[in-house]
Amino acid sequence: MSLTLEQKQAIVSEIATVAAEAPSVIAAEYSGLSVAELSILRNSARDAGVFLKVVRNTLASRALEGTNFDCMREGLVGPLLLAFSNDEPGTAAKVIRDFSKENEKLIVKLVAIEGKLLEVGDLNRLANMPSLLESRSMFLGVLQAPITKLVRVLSEPEAKFVRLLAARRDQQQAA
Repeated sequence: MSLTLEQKQAIVSEIATVAAEAPSVIAAEYSGLSVAELSILRNSARDAGVFLKVVRNTLASRALEGTNFDCMREGLVGPLLLAFSNDEPGTAAKVIRDFSKENEKLIVKLVAIEGKLLEVGDLNRLANMPSLLESRSMFLGVLQAPITKLVRVLSEPEAKFVRLLAARRDQQQAA
C-alpha cells in the first residue's frame, strides 16, 4: 500500500524529532525475521524505552538529514529498522545485542553515537556502557573511598587501645 504525502511527512517529522533528542541509533537488517520475532523485539525495545521504527530508507535519509546522525544516511541500504536510544546511549545497543544473540537473522549494519559513525563491532562496547545511575554510583564510590580510609586510620589507635585493655582484663581474669 502506498503512503500519501502527508503520511510520509508525518513519518519523516517523527523520526527527525526522535533523532534530534536521541544520543545513539542502531540500524539493523531484519530480513528473515518472523512477525512474532519482530513483536518480541518491539516489546523488549518498548520496555527499555527504545524507539524502534521500520521505515523506508529514503524517508529515513530525509529524517536524519541535519541531525547528529547525518553520517548514517549513505549506509541506509536494504531492509533496515532504526533503534533510537531515548535517554542512555547504550540502551538501544543492549536491546539489539541481546535480541541478535538469540536471532542471528537480525544483523547490525550501522552504529552511531552523538554524530559519530562507529564500527559494527563497537556495538558491544556501546551496550556495555554504564547507565547514568551506574556512573553516578561508581563516582560516589570513588569519592567515598578516601574518606572511609581516613576514618579507619583515625579510629585505629582507639580501637587498638580498647583491644589492649580487653586482653589485659582477660589475662587478669585467667590468673
